[in-house]
Amino acid sequence: MTGTAELNVDKGSEESATDGSAPRGKDAPPPVDLRHRARDAHHTGEDAVAAQLPPDDGSDRPDTPDRPPERPDQHGNGQNERPDDERPDDEQPDNERPDDEQPEAGEPGGEYLAVDEPLLPPRAHRPSDLLRFLAGLLGIVAVFVLAQVAVSTTSGIESDITINAKRIPDLLSTIAALVSSVAVLAVPLAFAVERLIKRDGLRVADGVLASVLAYGVSLGVDWWVAASAPEEIRNALTQFPPGDGEQLTDPVHGYLAPVIAYMTAVGMSSRPRWRVALWIVVILSGATELVNGYTTPLSLLLTVLIGWSVAYGTLYAIGSPNIRPTGQHLMIGLRKVGFTPSAAHTAPDGPGGTRRYLVVQQQGPLLDVHIIDREQQASGFFYRAWRRLRLRSVAVRRSPQSLRQALEQEALIAYAAAASGARAPQLVATSELGPDAAILVYENVAGRTLDELADEEVTDAVMTSFWTSVATLHERRIAHRRLTGESLLVMDDRTGCLINLSGGDIAAGDLTLRIDIAQLLTTFALRTGPERAVAAATEALGPTRIAEALPLLQPVGLSRQTRGDLKRMTKERKAAAKALALKQVASGERTQQQAEEDIAQANEDLLSKLRGQILQIAPEAPLAPAKLERLKPKTLIMLVALTFAAYLALTTIRPDQFKVSQMNWAWAAAALAAAAASYVAAAMSLTGFVPEKLPFGRTVAAQVAGSFVKLVAPAAVGGIALNTRYLQKAGIRPVQAAASVGASQLAGLGGHLLLLFAFGLITGTQTNGDLGASRAVIIGVLSAAVLALVVAAVAPLRRFVVTRVRSLFFGVIPRMLDLMQTPRKLVTGFGGILLLTLSFTACLDASVQAFGGGGHVTYSAVAVVFLTANAAGSAIPTPGGIGPVEIALIGALTAAGVPLTAATPAVFLYRLLTFWLPVLPGWIAYNVLQRRSAL
Repeated sequence: MTGTAELNVDKGSEESATDGSAPRGKDAPPPVDLRHRARDAHHTGEDAVAAQLPPDDGSDRPDTPDRPPERPDQHGNGQNERPDDERPDDEQPDNERPDDEQPEAGEPGGEYLAVDEPLLPPRAHRPSDLLRFLAGLLGIVAVFVLAQVAVSTTSGIESDITINAKRIPDLLSTIAALVSSVAVLAVPLAFAVERLIKRDGLRVADGVLASVLAYGVSLGVDWWVAASAPEEIRNALTQFPPGDGEQLTDPVHGYLAPVIAYMTAVGMSSRPRWRVALWIVVILSGATELVNGYTTPLSLLLTVLIGWSVAYGTLYAIGSPNIRPTGQHLMIGLRKVGFTPSAAHTAPDGPGGTRRYLVVQQQGPLLDVHIIDREQQASGFFYRAWRRLRLRSVAVRRSPQSLRQALEQEALIAYAAAASGARAPQLVATSELGPDAAILVYENVAGRTLDELADEEVTDAVMTSFWTSVATLHERRIAHRRLTGESLLVMDDRTGCLINLSGGDIAAGDLTLRIDIAQLLTTFALRTGPERAVAAATEALGPTRIAEALPLLQPVGLSRQTRGDLKRMTKERKAAAKALALKQVASGERTQQQAEEDIAQANEDLLSKLRGQILQIAPEAPLAPAKLERLKPKTLIMLVALTFAAYLALTTIRPDQFKVSQMNWAWAAAALAAAAASYVAAAMSLTGFVPEKLPFGRTVAAQVAGSFVKLVAPAAVGGIALNTRYLQKAGIRPVQAAASVGASQLAGLGGHLLLLFAFGLITGTQTNGDLGASRAVIIGVLSAAVLALVVAAVAPLRRFVVTRVRSLFFGVIPRMLDLMQTPRKLVTGFGGILLLTLSFTACLDASVQAFGGGGHVTYSAVAVVFLTANAAGSAIPTPGGIGPVEIALIGALTAAGVPLTAATPAVFLYRLLTFWLPVLPGWIAYNVLQRRSAL
């Protein structure tokens, strides 16, 4: 049975949720409560559903829910019937009831249809409301910018309106103003009364709330424009009224903005007459105000945008009334297209939030019904927008623009799949369920999805069955585009059925079909391993087609669910391998080197194993990954980082604080040389803790590239990640690369503390025996010791620290033991750490000397300031330590005796040379190293 019908349901009112149910009197049967809900629309066959329903013998049992009494005309024995004259009025047969008590058209003969479903949430937060709100805010900003920039244009428009307004007769303008002032309040009030009569008070309440908020925002904008706005904005939004008025007009209309917010929040898309009437009144009111000289064009535009933005902001914050159809609406819709439903179960939502019901008929097979509506279409909007921006169009399916398009698209792909001969559910009917929803009726297919099977239940025969169906679709150029575990329904131990075809494509290109193969390969490999997955695919498709999919085996081309499964599997395997290696090394079963090899093997991701398996059966397969991305995240991050850097440079480094005219250029040059030497020292500190040989020039370039990375990450985090990546690209295994960087960081921490203690003692002895600075260092060391004792005393903290330290020592200590065999490497590493600290200290000291502050502080004191303040500022995780580092350094220098007038420009010079100036060279080095596959 196929057909298409339209069911008009007024879901805009509160009573719409019960329109589909039959009238119920005091003796009418109560709703049927089914004892169990189907876990999945595809899980349950007809026998299983029948077992879940109450017995059909009409008996009352304690464990059986109430159900409607049997009708005599259905069961026909007549033993329990009473004569018509003995029945109460409300039990008279339907054909003898008064006309006003007969069931309405479309109701199922007055009987109650059981629907087992949870209550729908009363409100829904729509992404479209958020987008409109943001668009309104951008419009408001644009109005203020236009008012400040296009001064001549706005004043010219105002003068033209004033001149032409004098040609309008005074009587006409007076009558128009009177009519509009009355209508702008009367029409919304009349609409509210009409809605209340129809019991749609919820929408009216939303409109009233939006209008109140809009009025408050209007008052706030009026106050800001009058008190502190730039003169250009004030002149563009206000003017002196005609006559002898001495007070400026309001920048925002105090009554128009609330009316516009009210109209927008109430929602009038389904009430065109009221919408037209209200907009005519608003336009007439605004025009009369403009002609009579009580407002300006930009003021009117700002009023409209404020009302519009506040309305959509309110709707998104509190949620719009949920107009999604209920199960009762679904049952009526099925009756409209010729089905005879008796009960329905809700099933888990399909991909994209599609609601599903398993419907039992009085006569006929089970039905699997899908509901698509506007709420479901809006879900996931931002993720789809990001994917569409990031990926080429061939890798992303375009979403339908309207509900009708979505219905036609899913129906088309279902009919095409059935015509191709692939095993897929049969679509038997479609129907529009009011203006905001539609249903698609499929024949139910019993089975379990691949996600619900145990790994041992995924047989080769089942995988071959799915591959055969996919091959059949591809022969007709049909792409599924969603071959994840939830879309693979296993009917028995040898047969599979493809479901969730709503996201498919007709007349798909070769690249889209190859993405399908790559997706299904990964889906099976996650469950059975790459060997069995590739073997089953090769048996069904042949090695050539499998080899063509190899360039598409990349995370960006796979589904969101699959990418998450891949990350989770890699993380779990890595953690398990590391724990096992620690245990085996501790027990002596494996050597340290063997354990590291095991961990490195566990770090190999599943896609790499799939590629290797494909290359075994097709060595000629192309290796270069297909270009699916049009905008890479790192490109976007670079643009954001450069913009952010430019903004911070312009706002934090002010020329008046530099006092360039008072700067000693010789000391500034010395500071620049010390800053440049720090990159050589950083390269030494890294290479010294790597037993393998590294090209020193390229290592220095990597440290320069780290200056760019600091813009978007905290200094320590960005440097660690970049150095680890650099070592991996240099051919060092991930575990060993992380251990080398960890050893460098651990040695750097020890060197930092030792230098702090040493310079603190030197500073104390240099200040005539005053050990104030050294006392501060000792207090800091004692504080660290107390903190260590607290951690040791608290069990959860102790376990956390011990776990992390064991993991650290597992990789770092063996790496250090390897380095001890080459003392030259250790000298290079520790010498680099010492030189790095001395370089930064020399740069800061030279900056202080450049502004005449050297006579107030010694080099050792500057070293203490750098080691303490820089570490304290970097502890706050801001990109590059921007803000906290400057504050900490200026405060520490001032406390050490440097005048504030010298400490402030000295710190800004130091940060300019060590942070801001290297950004451009760092960006160049970063891109060059990436092109050479060194990062």
